[in-house]
Amino acid sequence: MRRQLTVLGIETSCDETAAAVVSAGDGHVVVRSSIVLSQVQDHAPFGGVVPEIAARAHVEAIDAVIAAAMKSAGVGFDALDGVAATAGPGLVGGVMVGLSAGKAIALARGLPLVAVNHLEGHALSARLAAEADYPFLLLLVSGGHCQLLAVAGVGRCTRLGSTIDDAAGEAFDKIAKALGLPYPGGPALERLAEGGDASRFPLPRALAGREGCDFSFSGLKTAAARLAERVSSDAERRDLAAAVQAAIARQLAERSERAMEAYAERHGAGSRFVVAGGVAANAEVRRVLMAAAARHGFSFTAPPLRYCTDNAAMIALAGAERLALGLIDGLDAAARPRWPLDEAAARLKPTHIPGRKGAKA
Repeated sequence: MRRQLTVLGIETSCDETAAAVVSAGDGHVVVRSSIVLSQVQDHAPFGGVVPEIAARAHVEAIDAVIAAAMKSAGVGFDALDGVAATAGPGLVGGVMVGLSAGKAIALARGLPLVAVNHLEGHALSARLAAEADYPFLLLLVSGGHCQLLAVAGVGRCTRLGSTIDDAAGEAFDKIAKALGLPYPGGPALERLAEGGDASRFPLPRALAGREGCDFSFSGLKTAAARLAERVSSDAERRDLAAAVQAAIARQLAERSERAMEAYAERHGAGSRFVVAGGVAANAEVRRVLMAAAARHGFSFTAPPLRYCTDNAAMIALAGAERLALGLIDGLDAAARPRWPLDEAAARLKPTHIPGRKGAKA
């Protein structure tokens, strides 16, 4: 990226309506604005995200959020080089809202459109605030996704491992719900775990004898939920939360270390390990993964906390990098509920049986 490009990014894949303006080029990234409107209060009564409510909330908020991002950036639409919008994966009703808004702006202003994979946005999120040159090993860990990828460049990701059932963030949220914690459950469980004794409740180690870098959190989730039904005191709840957090961090580290060993054989020592996604905001998970990277001679990079969860700055950056390579999309770009980063691996070796909407992982 020799020339600096300024891109408007739009993100509506789940329960945050977000827009951002990012300028990138010549090795520098400047986040001119990043507006994120959360729907937590809308979904809290239900203990999780309700797709229909999320889509309607995006429709109501999208225009004002985009206007706020442009105003905060201090630029007009004539200063933009392109528009980037999440086109999947995610709740397809919400994805359609943001993608339609991006198409409308691109059409009205005569700007190129970049339909961005939400997961690629997370993969690049560390580059918003730090140098993270290609190639690197990526652990993408969030509420809906948990996978290890070798990232060689824009659109060049090779899957090394993925969850065969639940994602780590999903396990956090569902166990938190079993403990009676409010939505969103992951941050609430992290707060409850402070000062807890993680050794008090032994929890199962998934896939202990299985080779490879795949994850599994279903058994842990079930075991913890059953224990949650029996604990009564605040101390027991705190200890169980600490045990769950430690078990999830341990499995993430174990599988990541396997991936590091395989990655180092090809790329040598001194490689970079990037952790991105909402679960990367968990302090204990970061601490354990930083220690694992250090043991294997990898540098550790993670986004600032504000860019771990869903945001549009990462979408704008992914759009700018694609735009610099001439990778643009037509106004017929489709919203995709499923969109794996490594489509070949998802097709040839799916971790889930592909349905009519395509491979899940």
